[in-house]
Amino acid sequence: MPLAPSLTTAGMQRHSLTSWWPVGCWVFNKLIRRYKYLEKGFEEEIKKLLLFLKGFTESERNKLAMLTGILLANGNISASILNSLFNENLVKEGVSAAFAVKLFKSWINERDINSVAGSLRKVGMDNRLMELFPANKRSCEHFSKYFTDAGLKELSDFARNQQSIGARKELQKELQEMMSRGDPQKEIIAFTREEMKKAGLSEQAMISIIWTSVMSCVEWNKKEELVTEQAIKHLKQYSPLLKAFTSQGLSELSLLLKIQEYCYDNIHFMKAFQKIVVLLYKADVLSEEAILKWYTEAHLAKGKSVFLEQMKKFVEWLKNAEEESESDEEEAD
Repeated sequence: MPLAPSLTTAGMQRHSLTSWWPVGCWVFNKLIRRYKYLEKGFEEEIKKLLLFLKGFTESERNKLAMLTGILLANGNISASILNSLFNENLVKEGVSAAFAVKLFKSWINERDINSVAGSLRKVGMDNRLMELFPANKRSCEHFSKYFTDAGLKELSDFARNQQSIGARKELQKELQEMMSRGDPQKEIIAFTREEMKKAGLSEQAMISIIWTSVMSCVEWNKKEELVTEQAIKHLKQYSPLLKAFTSQGLSELSLLLKIQEYCYDNIHFMKAFQKIVVLLYKADVLSEEAILKWYTEAHLAKGKSVFLEQMKKFVEWLKNAEEESESDEEEAD
């Protein structure tokens, strides 16, 4: 069944938006909820309509943007309609970005940024917002300034976070490929430091990425009695890489938490936790201070009783060694 003339692209272009704006949201919401078959057709018409934004006055575009935001908030249309805003001509003339400001303000006002983010992710639009700008302005800095200045800081923060997540995933993938190829660790360390600087990542964030890459670049034995030996051999090989990015106490603690989480999530590693920590302690990746802090107060709830029990004797040894060291220093004085 075709849409009524007044709901088609041509029909909507012929009538001034000011004539239907006051009742538009209510009418569309009622129609679409009652006649479900209209949903797909209506969404397609909205997509087409957005391609002709240059045919409207600025005032009409603003009202259409506000209406579109409300329709998105009510779930009458999906965020896939934003694809029309990536049209090269609309982007080049700045129409897309200006329209997006009004649209997102309306959408967020009806819901919140978490709801908007969920809708964007659902249709794969969460990583495409930069495309609202021409290629020479397609940066996180430009996006952030433009939308923050327009009063949409929450959208700017969301986009920045998405870019950071994307950069981390890309870096992790690249590291795994380098390890799989058997690239020298000096090259891997140099590459990682450069990428860490480019992405503005902290050492704590970087060590988490490295740990995940190291543990993902090998196929693990399914037998619990064999996987520990395999893990020790593998981690011993990559201990120089881990050491290069644990120069701070917080980085060491981040690594310990990642190890705990990994051993808990991968059940055949449950008994390997203590051996992994001891190996990294001997390789100067983890310090006794970090291990003791993890043991006494900073551990996760995941597998807590199992891992604390595994570490009990080693922690006692560390404490005794520390006391003996302090005693020797006192005697020397």
